[in-house]
Amino acid sequence: MKSKPELKQFIPNILIVDDAPANLKILNDILDAEGYKVRPVLSGTMALQVAQVEKPDLILLDIMMPGMNGFELCRLLQENDNLSDVPIIFISALTDTNEIVRALTSGAADYITKPFNAEEVKARVATHVKLYRQKAELREQSIKLQKLNAEKDKFFSIIAHDLRSPFNGFLGLTELMAEGLNNLNMDELQRISRSLRTSANQLFRLLENLLDWSRMEQGLLPFNPEAVQLQKVVDECISGIQAPANKKRIEILRRIPDGLIVFADINMLNTAIRNLVSNAVKFTPREGSIIISANPEVDNKVKISIKDTGIGMSRSLMDGLFQIEGKSTRKGTEQEPGTGLGLLLCKEFIEKHGGTLSIVSVVDQGSEFHFTLERFE
Repeated sequence: MKSKPELKQFIPNILIVDDAPANLKILNDILDAEGYKVRPVLSGTMALQVAQVEKPDLILLDIMMPGMNGFELCRLLQENDNLSDVPIIFISALTDTNEIVRALTSGAADYITKPFNAEEVKARVATHVKLYRQKAELREQSIKLQKLNAEKDKFFSIIAHDLRSPFNGFLGLTELMAEGLNNLNMDELQRISRSLRTSANQLFRLLENLLDWSRMEQGLLPFNPEAVQLQKVVDECISGIQAPANKKRIEILRRIPDGLIVFADINMLNTAIRNLVSNAVKFTPREGSIIISANPEVDNKVKISIKDTGIGMSRSLMDGLFQIEGKSTRKGTEQEPGTGLGLLLCKEFIEKHGGTLSIVSVVDQGSEFHFTLERFE
């Protein structure tokens, strides 16, 4: 069992840019004593390289430097998407009001004049580091809020449309049986019964996915990996999907080595494989085939693959496959309904195991979903 990683203490990362080594030493000593991680460099060119390797939380930047001066470096930093939000404090011996105004209007957050006052440097650096961290936290909260809103929209979309439609079909069939039972022959009753069973299975799988997804988003879904016999899980998944596969005369083949055991949460693994195979059945035309295979790889890994002879996907469709914001989903080859929720669950559950769900697909030729798990020995 791996122990939980300890939370790392945040140490602000300060980049100092000045062509005078004496100034670098003074600023380094002031900030190092305050517990900052300080990286002094002697030129704008070097500063740009260092900042791109490890993004700083604040830059102290001299204006008058040979080669690339402070204004030029400030412009290049602002044009860099990854560095444009880093606050810059200009440091300069220039005290002319016009120069200070130029510095502040060029994108700098503040201005410190030379010679340095240690207390002033510490106060201004602390203020701007704090502001930068607060802005970063607000951005993270905004992203989380957008994700929550997208999840809420998806949830209500499923309830309002995807769950309502099969329920309406189910209720219509029961109404037909209740009101016209005496007028139905055995063949008609069998046909209605099969339709009821199909609708009930679709509703059950949808509700099961919806509940799992809801619990997962709330952090209420336990993760208990253990030694799992892969053949057994695959057989259970095939058994639950055999009826719709038989209806389309799709052959499901299993190529799992005997005795292969993986380290996984059995419920999550079952859900992932079941949804992937169900998805393959949905998008494979009649008389097609699906192959579920597992192959041991290096580093004690097992590659699990679900490959079909279905209709495949375009690149644009694959790019948006795991986006919760998606408003539309593709129907199967025989108009089977879908929400895209099953694949979202697969992705989340596989990533929970430290794996990645990958796709290879060609339009009109088929798709292959595959991921890796740890082998248990």
